[in-house]
Amino acid sequence: MVHPLEHLVVRHAHRLPAPEGAAGEGAVAARQFDAALMSVGFKLSAPLLERLAVLSEGAVVDVAVRTLAGVRELVGDHVRHNTYFVDFPAHVPDTMDFWMQCIREALADDDTREDTLKQLSTGVVNLLTLPSYGRYQHTYTEMLGHHDELIAAAGDRMTVLHLGQDARAEVRALYLNLADSRTPLGEDDLRDLDALAAHCVDGPQPEDIPVRENRAVINKARLRAGSGPLLDTVTDVLRLACALAGPDGDVSLVEPTRFGKLSRPTRRALLAGLDAVVATAPAKLADVAAHREMWKRLGERLHPHEFPQWPYAAQVFAVARGEQRVRTFASRTEELLDRGDLLGAVQLLKSAPGVLLRSVDRLLRSARTDEECTAVLSGVEEAASQASGRVLLSVRQHLLNRGDRLERAGVRRVFINRLGRAWVTEDTRPALPGPVKERLVGLLDAEIARRLPESGAVLVDPDVLDVALPLSGKAVSSGLGVLPRGSVSPVVGELLRFFVYWKQQSLTTDYDLSAVILDENYEQVTWLSYTQLTDVEGRHSGDIVEAPEGASEFIELRLGAVRGSFVVPQVLLFSGEGFMDVEESFFGFMLREGEQKGRPFEPRTVRMKSDLRGPGRVALPLVFRRGEDGQWRAHWLHLYLKGMPAANRVEETRVTVEALARGIVEREFLTVRWLLGLLGDAEVTLWDGKSVPEGPVTYIGMQRPEGLHPESRILTPENLRDAIPE
Repeated sequence: MVHPLEHLVVRHAHRLPAPEGAAGEGAVAARQFDAALMSVGFKLSAPLLERLAVLSEGAVVDVAVRTLAGVRELVGDHVRHNTYFVDFPAHVPDTMDFWMQCIREALADDDTREDTLKQLSTGVVNLLTLPSYGRYQHTYTEMLGHHDELIAAAGDRMTVLHLGQDARAEVRALYLNLADSRTPLGEDDLRDLDALAAHCVDGPQPEDIPVRENRAVINKARLRAGSGPLLDTVTDVLRLACALAGPDGDVSLVEPTRFGKLSRPTRRALLAGLDAVVATAPAKLADVAAHREMWKRLGERLHPHEFPQWPYAAQVFAVARGEQRVRTFASRTEELLDRGDLLGAVQLLKSAPGVLLRSVDRLLRSARTDEECTAVLSGVEEAASQASGRVLLSVRQHLLNRGDRLERAGVRRVFINRLGRAWVTEDTRPALPGPVKERLVGLLDAEIARRLPESGAVLVDPDVLDVALPLSGKAVSSGLGVLPRGSVSPVVGELLRFFVYWKQQSLTTDYDLSAVILDENYEQVTWLSYTQLTDVEGRHSGDIVEAPEGASEFIELRLGAVRGSFVVPQVLLFSGEGFMDVEESFFGFMLREGEQKGRPFEPRTVRMKSDLRGPGRVALPLVFRRGEDGQWRAHWLHLYLKGMPAANRVEETRVTVEALARGIVEREFLTVRWLLGLLGDAEVTLWDGKSVPEGPVTYIGMQRPEGLHPESRILTPENLRDAIPE
């Protein structure tokens, strides 16, 4: 029997749960399955191929059908990618010539001639009124007839699918891996955890669930299974209520949740849990103020006055309504700092190690004497052993961007919230004194190194060295080849082709794919978009202005011809539904050798594909930079700009894009390379891509190679969060 969550294992782990079925002669079908996978850039591992070969042909076909569907979606090949210009990238016309052709065709059309003449008399023509503009003029099949088959190249992507354990064990392992993640999960991963928890709630559970959003999702499953939820703060109860609100509930508490009607058993469970938390630690009532309005709305659904047996729960809503005053930890800290009592503030903050560490920059800037500075550093040393590994790494990354660098003119700060919204401002903070910063860095590095597990021999793919440690999965969409913000990855190939696909839900929706070329000073050289279809650097596939059946746009660049140092692709909302509202939307890029032809979309040349699910109207997934060595590299952004309500154009986002590109590219991030530097005497070997050791190793790479010892520890971008120390 096929496990309903098998596809999640394939997507997250690139493992296929051990196929089951009647024994037989499935070798031929298995090879055909492997060939079909290779056409979309995937391949069966040798053990998986052997396992399939001993099953019946029918069993292999069943596995192939459902697996192919999943990997095609993972790479973006589950939809048809048509282009406006039928033989793109060949014969893309000059922009003005193309527009004039559309006008001539409108004048030749009896239905549009009069309106077009009237527009021409004013000197301005609305392109959207021209019948041949922005709408496919040929079918997908007709477009395919204009393109040769793709000739395979050595640089084409090949992602290996490995043989897993039985489906039940694989699903449970994936559940435990997501549940005990030490960093917040992205929206897609959190949704997958929700589905997994419903299946796994009765089995083994993680010893600890450090991320509160994960705990809320698991608590929902526990509550529905008749188990008691895991609650130790009042905010845990609020998050659980948000999880119970369904798809519109936000367990991160960033967006307001509309609470629906709750059953009486659910109300009793929430109030009983709330009562127990407050009865055990009344000081936790101080957390209510942070989400006062949300507590008021939840109180209207819980009716706490109907349950006098839980008086401590009633206090939560009294605090929310302002009927009971509780001083918050933050207000007590601010009062001490306002009085100039830094020593008192440090003493208070010791009871909240994470808060103390996150406040260390401000505390050190507030120190007026050596005694106060020493007290702050002593407090950090004491708090470091009690704070989470993620907090330690976050503060350490902060320090990478403080100090002498900030004395240079023009340095700016980039702020990015958990939704991917970003803004830039001047950095007016004084630099931290060199000796103070050095001691602080030493304290943090020592504590982080102490927590790293014994790794034994370490085998490292050089391509992963500059991948940033995933301190948070927020605002990072799921997909293929997606790396954390701040990561740098090599770009190998002459032709770089971006793509965007979207399918509208109810409103006519127009997305525009554009790319800006910047020089070494982050100033615009040129751009490609629907307003400039061709330039020295490349070609645009043509503007599509509606997507009832789905639509695609492409930009191809010949990297050797780029006249600048940076290429910044963008997806802009011109009209209709936003990225959160469309039925589907995703962005990605392909790399090809100079002479590779093929269709506009070739799945095995796709290096990255991710969903567009941000709150803004302009998406900035990544930026490409040419280094001093001439090598192009991708710098990952995962940003969304607020933009205009409609009619966003690349010409109008220039200033913001230039500032953000500079801010992210010049910012330093903790990477795999940095983490390896803390391993001390560990034997670290850069893998040559050929032979693998016979014994167990810790392998860190872009994907798992075949032939590793079964007891090896594997870290790839899909589970790199496991490298974050506890």
